[in-house]
Amino acid sequence: MGRKRSQVACPRTQGSLSRATLFSMATSAPTSSTANAVLGLLSFGHELSGYDLKKWADHSLKFFFGSPAISQIYGELQRLESLGLVVSRIEDRSDARVRRLYTITEAGQVWLASWLETEPVELPSLRNPTILRVWLGHLMDPDALRDTVKEQRGQLEEQLSQLSEDRQRVPHEASMAYAELVIQWAERYYSAEVDNMDRLLNEIDALGHLRS
Repeated sequence: MGRKRSQVACPRTQGSLSRATLFSMATSAPTSSTANAVLGLLSFGHELSGYDLKKWADHSLKFFFGSPAISQIYGELQRLESLGLVVSRIEDRSDARVRRLYTITEAGQVWLASWLETEPVELPSLRNPTILRVWLGHLMDPDALRDTVKEQRGQLEEQLSQLSEDRQRVPHEASMAYAELVIQWAERYYSAEVDNMDRLLNEIDALGHLRS
């Protein structure tokens, strides 16, 4: 890729490790998609709690990848810390509330970059229960089927509205430039899905006339 090989200090070993060695070490304990998503959120350079990560995932990852449950996030944070890919500290606060904050390590950055460069490109999986109902539309009343599709259309419009709000929250920083591109992609995607649902509703109407 034309990049210099990084030398990073790993908290669990003596001295420095090459990027290839670190990648090999990290993959000895299989990582999940949730772990990679958590590392990705931390890669923007902010010190975050598990609760912070969940909130951010709900305003970003859910639009294109899915937002993990809070229990999954905390479980992965513990495992990532045991691998030396994140570190944590207890935040000093004047009130009684205690927060553990997590930061990605240099080792974590190298691992994440290596995973991004080597992970095979896969087709996105599509699982749409509403379209399954349309597929089985011969068993449904046309009006009930139409109401189902209209309900999903409304959900898609709500996603578009949330994206518009979230776009206003994205700080204008160089590190967030690609995140802004993804928001724009998501807006196009959900807008196209709304149009697709409108077309589907017209097609259901046409079939309904044939059945009547």
